[in-house]
Amino acid sequence: MARRIVECRTQELATTMHDPTTPGNRLAGETSPYLLQHAENPVAWQPWDSEALALARELDRPILLSIGYSACHWCHVMAHECFEDPALAALMNRLFVNIKVDREERPDLDRIYQNAHSLLTQRPGGWPLTVFLTPDDRIPFFAGTYFPSRPRHGLPGFGELLEHIATLYRERRNEIEAQNAELLEALQSLAVPPPAAGPLTPLPLDVARNQLEQQFEPRHGGFGGAPKFPHPTSLERLLRHWARSRASGTADSRALEMVEISLQRMAHGGLYDQIGGGFYRYSVDAQWEIPHFEKMLYDNAALLALYAETHAATGRALFARIARETAEWTLREMQAPEGGFYSALDADSEGGEGHFYLWTPEAVRAQVAAEDYPLVAARFGLDRAANFEGRWHLRVCATADELARRFGLTPEQVGERLAVARRRLAGSRAERTPPGRDDKILTAWNALTIRGLAIAARHLRQPAWGEAATAALDFIRNRLWRDGRLLASYRDGQARHGAYLDDHAYLLDAILELLQLRWRAGELDFAIELAELLLSRFEDPKGGFFFTADDHEHLIQRSKPAHDEAIPAGNGVALRALLRLGRLLGEPRYLAAAERGLEALGGALAHNPHACGSLLTALEEWLYPGATLILRGEPQLMAGWGAAQDFAPGRLRLVIPPGAGPLPGLLGEQPAADRPIAYVCRDGRCLPPAKDARTLRELLA
Repeated sequence: MARRIVECRTQELATTMHDPTTPGNRLAGETSPYLLQHAENPVAWQPWDSEALALARELDRPILLSIGYSACHWCHVMAHECFEDPALAALMNRLFVNIKVDREERPDLDRIYQNAHSLLTQRPGGWPLTVFLTPDDRIPFFAGTYFPSRPRHGLPGFGELLEHIATLYRERRNEIEAQNAELLEALQSLAVPPPAAGPLTPLPLDVARNQLEQQFEPRHGGFGGAPKFPHPTSLERLLRHWARSRASGTADSRALEMVEISLQRMAHGGLYDQIGGGFYRYSVDAQWEIPHFEKMLYDNAALLALYAETHAATGRALFARIARETAEWTLREMQAPEGGFYSALDADSEGGEGHFYLWTPEAVRAQVAAEDYPLVAARFGLDRAANFEGRWHLRVCATADELARRFGLTPEQVGERLAVARRRLAGSRAERTPPGRDDKILTAWNALTIRGLAIAARHLRQPAWGEAATAALDFIRNRLWRDGRLLASYRDGQARHGAYLDDHAYLLDAILELLQLRWRAGELDFAIELAELLLSRFEDPKGGFFFTADDHEHLIQRSKPAHDEAIPAGNGVALRALLRLGRLLGEPRYLAAAERGLEALGGALAHNPHACGSLLTALEEWLYPGATLILRGEPQLMAGWGAAQDFAPGRLRLVIPPGAGPLPGLLGEQPAADRPIAYVCRDGRCLPPAKDARTLRELLA
């Protein structure tokens, strides 16, 4: 990458009065909770819009772009230290046009400027992201993340940095322009992965499996060291690899073992909320003991599906319990009365990180029965040293079997007494000041949640979860679908921002999962509309899908993401969903688009397959098509036809009742009212119909 021309130097902090040529803080009219957190700052924050960008050009001032999100702990720290400081705010207002962006509302901007940060600094980014842009072309010439108000930890004080950046912009324009040209070229080279060098083969599937094993941490599960993220797409890849190997007759037990160890360690660690259910975002250590305490909707959606599927594959009760508690947390804490799901819970509460979740032995002793306290203390580590700032964050330190032996109980008795204690602790904790909640409703994250609830409801036979998923889908259709286009974000009655690739891909995938749980008229038509939007607005003629639509605001990069991040790559999800929908409908355009996309993104699969789990799933289903199973008849007459609990991740299974209306192909076959019928289709052809459950199982085998 180009040379980095900015070197921080110590200068005296100059305080100035507010510049009258700069408008005041304009965030009060926004809907994002993150932006509203900054609406009272003395900084003259602007939203990212044409007015702010024009102002920067008119004043010829660099743009100070600050990107974060409402649940971000270090965003809060920098806000308190810097953005609430009148002297620093005056300096920002005099020297820059200051723009604040919620990365969850504008993932397009966050994606671009995180990439730019990595190129400029040769380090991974994060939040808060602090980027300085030239006003005419919005190209960054300096980037960082958190900066303190005064020099600390090897970082310059924010005021010193501001003065230095402004001086560089005035005095070294030519060098900045040269660097910007190199940076823009580098960004364009990253935007579109190279195509496949030859025919698509299964090789990336096997390479990814081996890469994941090399990165696997056998003692504590998961991948790598601290900080440690759950990486559900990587674990799902291993689970699917095991399922495919089992179907071929040579089950890869090690792949399944890596999944089981990881899910067990996460469930027993501090990454999981042992009292209220649900997962925090990541662990600051390699043992899953102390988390970063924010809870994100998307993490819990992905892990809900993964625990439910792994229970279906293994039958382990622990995984069913964690899936159940995660679903219950999602419905209890995150679902709006209108049906959609909120975005996140903050890491901070009561003036500090994680305070809502921490305990002392005395507080626990006051809530549980006296005879149960030793059991609870041994279970959750209260009989050990404090593990977080003098208090205890609970994690599982002894299994039920170990506790049973130690206290002379049966494992069932241990489970019952712990369940009572957890309920009492949950009731006590509910009286504390809860962490803040980001109550905007994002289409993409809601789609992931619809998918997770649908999968869990199908495998664990919980129809209420399917009803909650249906309510969320109805919310999206009623509030975020307008004039044949999808919107990305909703809050306080306002739907905003044109939807991105992820919104369309995740929602199409979620509808196909929900249709496997129960059939409902009109949802297949909605899925088709989303597929058509993907092809007409997002597809690159060379194959694959851009992150933004063809009529989106022009930005300095238009990328085709292939790698999974905290959420799956939209391309992988879109290609798999189009394969499934194309085979279901017999629509060759969808199948051709999926093949084009896999070929166009094949270079990413060849270069770094383990980072492309979602794309690998699409490749796997293109190479090894699963069965499409269509059951026509009254659902109650077909309860035993192709058990819902079967773990067959490549299979698409739909039960369509009589009177479902005109449907294409085999979907339109109308059986007799009392004589159900089933079709099994593979490789573009359908086998003779099955008229009883025994015949169907023979066909599936």
